[in-house]
Amino acid sequence: MTANLDLALVGNGQVGFLVDAEARVVWGCLPRFDGDTIFCALLDTPAPGSERGVWAVELVDLVRSEQSYDANTAVLVTRLHDRQGGAIEVVDCAPRFVQHGRVFHPMALLRQLRPLSGSPRVTVRLRPVWNHGALPAETTVGSSHVRYVGPGLTLRLTTDASLTAVVEERAFLLDRELSFLLGPDETLVGGVAETGRRLIEETRAYWRDWVRRLAIPFEWQPAVIRAAITLQQNAFDDTGAIIAALTTSIPEAPASGRNWDYRYCWLRDSYFVVDALNRLNATDTMERYLGYILNVVAGSSELTLQPVYRINGDAALAEEQVASLPGYRGMGPVRVGNDAWRQLQHDVYGSAILAATHVFFDERLSRRGDVALFERLEPLGRRAAEVFDQPDAGLWELRGRAAVHTFSSVMCWAACDRLAKIAARLGLPAREQRWRAEADRIARFINEHCWSERRGSFVSTADGDALDASLLLLADLNFVAAGDPRFVATVEAIGRELKRGDFVFRYVEEDDFGAPQNAFVICSFWYVDALAAIGRRDEARALFLRLLGHRNAHGLLAEHLDTVTGEAWGNFVQTYSMVGLISSAIRLSVPWDAVV
Repeated sequence: MTANLDLALVGNGQVGFLVDAEARVVWGCLPRFDGDTIFCALLDTPAPGSERGVWAVELVDLVRSEQSYDANTAVLVTRLHDRQGGAIEVVDCAPRFVQHGRVFHPMALLRQLRPLSGSPRVTVRLRPVWNHGALPAETTVGSSHVRYVGPGLTLRLTTDASLTAVVEERAFLLDRELSFLLGPDETLVGGVAETGRRLIEETRAYWRDWVRRLAIPFEWQPAVIRAAITLQQNAFDDTGAIIAALTTSIPEAPASGRNWDYRYCWLRDSYFVVDALNRLNATDTMERYLGYILNVVAGSSELTLQPVYRINGDAALAEEQVASLPGYRGMGPVRVGNDAWRQLQHDVYGSAILAATHVFFDERLSRRGDVALFERLEPLGRRAAEVFDQPDAGLWELRGRAAVHTFSSVMCWAACDRLAKIAARLGLPAREQRWRAEADRIARFINEHCWSERRGSFVSTADGDALDASLLLLADLNFVAAGDPRFVATVEAIGRELKRGDFVFRYVEEDDFGAPQNAFVICSFWYVDALAAIGRRDEARALFLRLLGHRNAHGLLAEHLDTVTGEAWGNFVQTYSMVGLISSAIRLSVPWDAVV
């Protein structure tokens, strides 16, 4: 079977699993998002029958399948049909619900199998691996469970199915409902069948209640709800971090070498994520994410703030290549860790302050900003004021060269601008004046060096000549007004030069890996927002509708899209892409009373 990204996400804020259309778990890291790739079939290209890192439920003589989420939940239902008219249903659930006053989200996946018609025969193949595919599990069998033992982690499968059939991978007649609970090596209290039913029902109820509390637009509600649930599934509850994507090393384009590990938390994403969560009224998730960011800031010295951190807040993410996995469709390398943590990316100071600004102005939040927190943010502003005109790797994390990037300079401006606004909010006029002067100084540099009279647009680097999609954010960041002729001209230039069909490239010049082949999904949503901002709303709505058509069967988006075929590439599910969908939908939707 050729790997593809027409996958469903089943997760709970501790772990996440990707399930293909035939009910095969092909991806899952344990004991948390950035852990070992216990299920790694997505990055493997085995000979038939030798798959590893997979949990398959194989229906004998399979002819077709159907798959969907239970409405407004993260519970997945797959129906498989055989040639003789037999059919089964597979329900996948990563338990999540409130228990004893807090959210219960164990490192576990529950799979329930039930016959629907005929005399279906199935084979269950559970093949976890350790050390990123290098080590098969050692297996021991108990009275009603199987233990899978690997370095540093032991998993227990509790089931009411035949253990012989599971361990020996024998086909059997599915004539009753069966439950399979894979999780920590702990004895299950109670029967697995009744426990399984309870976990699924409570998880369904949790997600439906969570969705009811969202503030969503009138139009495109199913798309926004699925994006919101996905965002919540990618949030690591324990620390508040939100990962960029569930996977590592899905190439941005075929054989491009652009294979990165995205299972970490980028500070740059923080502003966009917090803004989307705020618009959705998902304040609990937003507060936890803000707490993560503020903890990172508190633990950083005045002169250092890196672009990406582990989900536990650790700074080091040493990058290495994994020899044990060939990669997605054989397109290596497979990387674990991300050396972007070593890069200078000056936009991070603005990202952190933009996100933190919410705690000073949002009256709904339980933790409110005060003078002490403001003083903790000021060193970031001082750093921004020092580096705004210095070369860095930029938003797109170029590894081979540095430049003074316009977006980085604008984000440094935003850091000082928001500190001035916070100082005014706190009644600190002298500090307001100081930070306003710093913001004005940076703005003068940007206007003098990042606007090209020859091009008639803003450009991606100081005194440069090229464009990049981050310039679409200048009005959103309030650096320029949406009606400013310079911004309008920049949006039009990007439409001419970076747009291919319905998709906007982040840039088109060659970088360390050659010219980009596929479009970065969120850039197209930025373009939609910019079109709406400059008054081309009908065009923006039409393009947004077409972009929705490029989601996979479950409403999910990867990082990149092939501009010709529309095929998804890059790490999946991409938080940035789902945030872009949410933000554009909220901006473009008409109010209900304008239609009804």
